[in-house]
Amino acid sequence: MKLLKPSTQYKKDLKRIRNNPKKADALLKLLRLLEQELEIPKEYKPHMLTGDYNGCMECHIYSDFLLIWIDQETNEIDLVRLWSHAELFGKGTKR
Repeated sequence: MKLLKPSTQYKKDLKRIRNNPKKADALLKLLRLLEQELEIPKEYKPHMLTGDYNGCMECHIYSDFLLIWIDQETNEIDLVRLWSHAELFGKGTKR
């Protein structure tokens, strides 16, 4: 089992969905898969990123609700960001 380590920015992103139980429940389901080191189902479209998020993984919790994380060969998974394509990859976005 891996430890989920949220970044400061991830915590800020998470606060924005706290009043949306549908998104929160879907995120929790995905986080449990990561924590237990289970394969992320293909419908989440997990893939590696490049550019500002080079070395990070991304998946689609919903069509435009994304999770970005780093899973290195350690006991931790760094939770980097959580939000939409426009928010995460818009002009001027930096990690």
